[in-house]
Amino acid sequence: MSKTALITGATSGIGKATAELFAKEGFRLILCGRRQERLDELKKELGNKTEIHTLTFDVRDREAVFSAIENLPDEFSSIDILINNAGNAHGLDPIDKGNPDDWEAMLDINVKGLLYVSKAVLPQMVERKSGHVINIGSTAGKEVYPNGNVYCASKHAVDAINQGMRMDLNAYGIRVGAVNPGLVETEFSDVRFKGDKERASNVYKGFQPLKPQDIADIIHFVVTRPYHVNIADLIVMPTAQASSTIVKKSI
Repeated sequence: MSKTALITGATSGIGKATAELFAKEGFRLILCGRRQERLDELKKELGNKTEIHTLTFDVRDREAVFSAIENLPDEFSSIDILINNAGNAHGLDPIDKGNPDDWEAMLDINVKGLLYVSKAVLPQMVERKSGHVINIGSTAGKEVYPNGNVYCASKHAVDAINQGMRMDLNAYGIRVGAVNPGLVETEFSDVRFKGDKERASNVYKGFQPLKPQDIADIIHFVVTRPYHVNIADLIVMPTAQASSTIVKKSI
């Protein structure tokens, strides 16, 4: 029987690429996002490859998260794999000039949203004494860079939650691990720079960044290891990147 995977932030970037690869490999999918039209397009695109159910909610909305997951159809109600992918960055400012609305958006989505979805899914894994949680972190959760202050803090929190989750769920045989990408060319910078596409595109100029498909391939590798193997923490960067502030560019 095919496994059921729930993916948050499935309408773009790493989440979408993971959904596409998992559909090709025959996983039953629960795809979550805020944009219904994109979810509908994805279901139409992938529905001939596997069974798909979509959930429209904002991970910041605790009641919406719990209600959506509690009311899944029976055939999708047993979740084997949770991929906590939803996340974002808002602004790139020194701490004294930061916008508190940006801070709240990052903490609410990157930290509290991950916790809400996990809280809604984990009880069934605990009851079955099996399951796999993949938390999508960032190299920003392993180091701090200028003007990254609150975003880095939110991803450091994901790193801490990942470690604590793995400890707390160890007694139930649940696998928990994180994939922490460096520079991946997605809508990430468009969101960070609030639609300034020229500034966003400049982030990826002069070197070959990672693609969402690269991370999807790694996530698939992680979840398809024999069950006694748990890849607990993985960092992946493009070859051109040595750290958040060291990137070999041709321009």
